[in-house]
Amino acid sequence: MDSLVSTQWLADQLGAADLVVLDASMHLPDSPRQAAQDFAAAHVTGARFLDLVSFVDPGSPVPKALPSPEQFAARLGQLGVAPSYRVVLYDDSPIRSAARAWYIFRLYGFAQVAILDGGLAKWTAEGRALESGGVSGSPVDFPVPKRAAGVRSKEDILANCASVAEQVVDARDAARFAGEEGSGSRGHIPGAANVHFTQLLTEAGTYRTPAEIAGLFQSAGIDLDRPVVTSCNSGMTAAVLSFGLHLAGKDDTALYDGSWLEWGEDPQTPKQAGSGR
Repeated sequence: MDSLVSTQWLADQLGAADLVVLDASMHLPDSPRQAAQDFAAAHVTGARFLDLVSFVDPGSPVPKALPSPEQFAARLGQLGVAPSYRVVLYDDSPIRSAARAWYIFRLYGFAQVAILDGGLAKWTAEGRALESGGVSGSPVDFPVPKRAAGVRSKEDILANCASVAEQVVDARDAARFAGEEGSGSRGHIPGAANVHFTQLLTEAGTYRTPAEIAGLFQSAGIDLDRPVVTSCNSGMTAAVLSFGLHLAGKDDTALYDGSWLEWGEDPQTPKQAGSGR
């Protein structure tokens, strides 16, 4: 299974015994939409609700931290997802939250996981099968996995400000990245480049080609032969950049989970304003 699958591919595979479709929709805190309510109203036939908003580690000092290995195992077990299954993630969110779920699955070594290109919007526009109500699978025992090394802490980023061993790419919009007046941001991590996550998507809401995605990062000054760390406001849209880099063939990446929520609130961390690196 490819990491990015089409609506036609999913329509052809829907109902396979080893395939689980998960709704990974999540919205910003100020959005009037509630992902759980949207799921109950309409979702891909047979899909289960991941509840990404609660898929965090509340015991971590990092805001909205990635779930622990134990939490990952418990959630997948509750959803009836076995390690040998194929999982397709989708969302109906402007922040492309399925990428965050994809990152979590990859972080814990889940072998076969993909994102539905175009998400629920494209699926619905094409008149494909939807249903309402709740869906649940039979619980399974999911083993607690090992966590990969693809996460960076505030201390890691502070050290990197001096060593510049890894390139930091910020997924926020240009105004927040630059720290413009009224943006609510004081700028960005010193030395970071800016690739707004929406640039990776076409007007139709599908991901751009690997070559186009690679070109976007290169135009922002990123050397794709060197390691990259993605960042954003809360660790959500940074995962969109991580997924895009994966599509472009680059997997030596990491994600700064605390992102600007952590960095911007700490008076001791350095901040850089303006649009340049």
